[in-house]
Amino acid sequence: MAPAKTAKKRAKTKRATAPAGSRGLDARRLATASPPTAVETLGRTVEDDGGVVLATYRDPLGGHWQMLVALPLDIVEPTPFQRDLSEAHVGRVAKAIDTLDRYLDPVIAVPAGGGKYWSPNGYHRLGAMKELGAKSIVALLVPEPEVAHRILLLNTEKAHNLRERALEVARLAEALSALDERPEREFATEFEEAALVTLGLCYQQNGRFSGGAYHPVLKRCDKFLGSKLPTALAARRERAEKLLELNELVNEAVKGLKARGLESPYLKAFVVARINPLRFQRKPTADFDETIDKMLGSATRFDAARIKADQVARTGVAPSSGEE
Repeated sequence: MAPAKTAKKRAKTKRATAPAGSRGLDARRLATASPPTAVETLGRTVEDDGGVVLATYRDPLGGHWQMLVALPLDIVEPTPFQRDLSEAHVGRVAKAIDTLDRYLDPVIAVPAGGGKYWSPNGYHRLGAMKELGAKSIVALLVPEPEVAHRILLLNTEKAHNLRERALEVARLAEALSALDERPEREFATEFEEAALVTLGLCYQQNGRFSGGAYHPVLKRCDKFLGSKLPTALAARRERAEKLLELNELVNEAVKGLKARGLESPYLKAFVVARINPLRFQRKPTADFDETIDKMLGSATRFDAARIKADQVARTGVAPSSGEE
């Protein structure tokens, strides 16, 4: 009898941490020194807009100037490119605030001009306070409007699913393309990953698009482009059209499998895995057009009659619910 194999223990990777107390400002320094003229001017603007500055201070990590302000609720709006509002989540937040009878979690806001303020982090809290009939809201006001463009880094109030993340990034890319012609690759921080822009454009055309099925493939072949953002966005719309075409072919393959009596939540993932030319490649990256063109060809040739039930059963992960 062969001896049992000893399982290798995987070494836990520890996240690098800075030495305690090695970065940022001492607590007593956050409110010292005089704020720059631009910050003082913004404070006067807040007052002109019907609000009040509660405190002006520097953040403890980077030392950037910001304000704690009270603003009339009707002049604070979500950024136009962020996720769709979840009424269910608004209801839960409103109930929690109402039960406690206290509002303890300021939204983040940036000046938007014209007496308006955008909140890149706080959409559902804004909705909850409006539902409760509040007159004002407390916000952490960041003087630099461009901070609102880093919405995925800021928005931590409710976990994003892939569809929400992708739609936010696509909307942000469209908004920035009218304002900034820098190469797309210079927006890597704002967009987080290139695949999200392409997927977001797909979701704009088909809200039930199966982004989760294609995301692993795109992460390996869809990279940030060196062309100016408006040009890159046009190229991504072409990529989105290819993906939507591929999705239709995959849907037809799934119908073929179902017609043979195969029923499983993993059918779509199975088909995508079968036609993925990268699944056996060790190279970390690949070309987008070459990869998707191969998948289109394989999807066209997919023969449901050659698939056995046990092959489907070995498929890994089901796509997200509500996708097709």
